[in-house]
Amino acid sequence: MALALSAIGFKQPLRTDLFSVVAADYAQEVFIEGCKGKEGNVIYKNGLPEQQKNKSSQLRRFYDELVMWYERVQYERTPAERQAKYQEVAPFIQMLMAKAAYANGRKHIDNTFEQMFSHVIRQISDADSLRHAKLFMEAFMGFYKAQEK
Repeated sequence: MALALSAIGFKQPLRTDLFSVVAADYAQEVFIEGCKGKEGNVIYKNGLPEQQKNKSSQLRRFYDELVMWYERVQYERTPAERQAKYQEVAPFIQMLMAKAAYANGRKHIDNTFEQMFSHVIRQISDADSLRHAKLFMEAFMGFYKAQEK
């Protein structure tokens, strides 16, 4: 991974460009890496890079599950209740790293996305950082979809 994962962090204060420049840079890198064949060269079809791995439908599954856990936490009314709910579901959120490793093993995603996504998940430590992780992945997915065009 050419980009430093340290750019993705959810502790306050947040980087002002976290949901824009940082998300766009990672989307571009994950897209390009997903277009590479076995020899490490970008594969083109009709003059455009062709996805070999990291298809948006696969990446969307990880984003959708993160959103599901976020919504379960945000459903609670008070910050204390949200934090308690977060503590309850935190092991399942952390399990997303295992799911990414499995998808990588099945060749549905590549190392670049797995490393980035696992880093995002490791940064989640409370209800607020879960929200920021969800927003980062939302921005990432938007920029990623734009790469496909």
